[in-house]
Amino acid sequence: MTHALRDRRPLAAGHRTLRATTVLWLLATCIGLRGADTPTPFDTTKRVAWTTSQVHGTAEPPAAYHVVRVYPKLTLESPVDLRLDAASQRWYVLELNGTVRSFPVQVQGVQPQAAQKPELVLDIAIPGLPERVRRAAYGLVLHPHFAENGQLYVFYREQTPGPPRTRISRFIVDLREPEVVPRARLDSETVICEFLSGEDHFGSSMAFGPDGFLYFSVGDGSGYGDGGESGQDLGDFQASIHRIDVDHPSRGRMYGIPAGNPFTERLGARPEIWAYGLRNIWRMAFDRVTGELWAGDVGQDLWESVFKIERGGNYGWSILEGTHGFRPERPHGPTPIIAPVIEHAHFEARSLIGGQVYRGKRLPELAGAFIYGDYDTGLVWGVRGEAGKPAWHAQLASTALRIVDFAEDADGELLLVDLMGGLYRFEAEDPAVLAAAAGHHFPHLLSETGLFASTAEHRVAPGVIPYSVNSPLWSDGAAKQRFMAIPGDGRIENQGDNGWTFPQDSVLVKTFALDLEAGNPATRKRLETRLLHLVQNTWHGYTYLWNDAQTDAELLEQPAGLDRTYSIRDAKAPGGVREQRWHFPGRAECTLCHTMPANYVLGASTAQLNRDQDYGGGVVANQLTVFDHLGLLAHPLYGQPPAQLARLADPHDAHAPLDSRARAYLQANCAHCHMKYGGGNAYFFLTSTIPLAQTGAVNLDPQHGDLGIPGAKVLRPGDPDHSLMLARMAALGPLRMPRIASNVVDQDGVALIRAWIAAMPRQ
Repeated sequence: MTHALRDRRPLAAGHRTLRATTVLWLLATCIGLRGADTPTPFDTTKRVAWTTSQVHGTAEPPAAYHVVRVYPKLTLESPVDLRLDAASQRWYVLELNGTVRSFPVQVQGVQPQAAQKPELVLDIAIPGLPERVRRAAYGLVLHPHFAENGQLYVFYREQTPGPPRTRISRFIVDLREPEVVPRARLDSETVICEFLSGEDHFGSSMAFGPDGFLYFSVGDGSGYGDGGESGQDLGDFQASIHRIDVDHPSRGRMYGIPAGNPFTERLGARPEIWAYGLRNIWRMAFDRVTGELWAGDVGQDLWESVFKIERGGNYGWSILEGTHGFRPERPHGPTPIIAPVIEHAHFEARSLIGGQVYRGKRLPELAGAFIYGDYDTGLVWGVRGEAGKPAWHAQLASTALRIVDFAEDADGELLLVDLMGGLYRFEAEDPAVLAAAAGHHFPHLLSETGLFASTAEHRVAPGVIPYSVNSPLWSDGAAKQRFMAIPGDGRIENQGDNGWTFPQDSVLVKTFALDLEAGNPATRKRLETRLLHLVQNTWHGYTYLWNDAQTDAELLEQPAGLDRTYSIRDAKAPGGVREQRWHFPGRAECTLCHTMPANYVLGASTAQLNRDQDYGGGVVANQLTVFDHLGLLAHPLYGQPPAQLARLADPHDAHAPLDSRARAYLQANCAHCHMKYGGGNAYFFLTSTIPLAQTGAVNLDPQHGDLGIPGAKVLRPGDPDHSLMLARMAALGPLRMPRIASNVVDQDGVALIRAWIAAMPRQ
């Protein structure tokens, strides 16, 4: 008995324990292919150490750089933009809720005491207004002569009873007493520019160019597909980058139109436009050496793009998405389309964040490279462009950050801004780490992982633990088997509502199988086994594809994943056969669901695991009780029987309350994105522990288009036909939610959510 098993109580009375497994293994083998519903025999009486692991390191060599947090004691609430005042050596940070805060620069690695709690400079919230009249801020910039004039500009959106509007406003910061914390009064606001903001994609990046003029980006304002066809239209503010003179207003405006703007003489064109055909430039920046303007454009269906912005440039949206056709039949703008310097498919980037051209000294090998990242995957790249084409391009780092901004300090060194509240800088990876990884062999076959005693029989190695969940993620009707493998005597930390925290080198395993004849488990075929492996506090995902003989599975190497189509015999289908497409995910795709705010491991949580598990041989026991008995939990359950702990309902249990079933379904299928910082950019939360009235979804106006449903809300109580939540569940293609990992509508899930919404009192 290991140390971890000392002083453990026996299982509760009434549960049979499994003492002899050999006969059961032989029986299971004789039956044939072990279906995903067949319990894996497991001895619940004692913990057996998992000692056979061959899953070490990662399948890719370490990135050349990693990120290190700076100002570790600094507390920020959803920072979105960071700017430096070099004269006073203070950072100014904009938070999503409209507050601007300031703190002194860290000098020689020493964090000033004042930086532990940033000082409030400005709050654009208007006291006393109702919740539906709210402001959200997205962009911040300081005037080039900020030290003299104190001019600070904020790009924000105001949700009003009428059409939402976007503003660029100037506020004056009082800098007269350097020893006093700078402050800006709300009544110092001057609205420089205001325009209708549309449903989504507001842009928000602002930068003063080498010419002293203010450049700012505006998105297409459309929930989907550039519905207003603004991309190629020079007659509105949308889908463009603008250049204005904020120091010399012209008649009727709070700004001037600089000489040299490309479309000032074109009838019907907005004179402010500098470049157009851009879906949603969230961040852009000038190269402090060359003066070139670089930008990252957030794509829609398939492609994200990096552009070098030129005067009068047309970047193709929405005729093209990157270099690929989107709506080629739409009218073209007056200038030729310019291709991106580089583009990324959605398997590695979903929400591209433009960065900065590196001009620092710490990392000379990156000099002149435009450094940018992705909000969803946390990946970071660098690119150098010549004549509009990439001369060099490389992935630099793989992070767990929600990257929203790259800031440049006085020396040209870069800081990454994480929406979850942290600031980070790049560090070159230790050469010893890189050298050690060069000779590392990551298992190419599932049989090489040490997870299975017999891969062909799908029989796990000693110490690998089967588990199940209360509310499974919909996976296009596939059956699933789940296991967790914890090295040695490692223990799990219980982290409350979100996923548990596991010891290093733990592996979570899930095998997917399809019935080739609908409803007949005897025809079940294994498709893939996915692994989540924890290394250096980061979970890495891998996909292994099963061979046709069902004897082993091979590591998927394609970054974009792989699609295959299977013929399913189904009496309900025309001709008795239907085709089902299955997507095998690439590695970067795993991060789109396994998000940091959800603590990455979605099914391994108290509420999901608080249920009975069939351990084979007639042994049925509560999983939490078993884990506690085996010494798997760092914080035992003594005094807390499972009945008193959180538990999700089974969405398919007709005896459970309708509300509990529906909320559990949304928790499993939606909440990993629709939670704070989860990546869902429609601003409502679906975590089951939040009261429905506080989720923000009830009677929320569409934020990504109404799908052609007049009067639609995200969730309209008592009216499922006008609830976009339901409409997206029932859709396929780019309108579908969940947005990835599914090509088949969950009809039972749709019926459940429909009944739930219909049962709500109308409001």
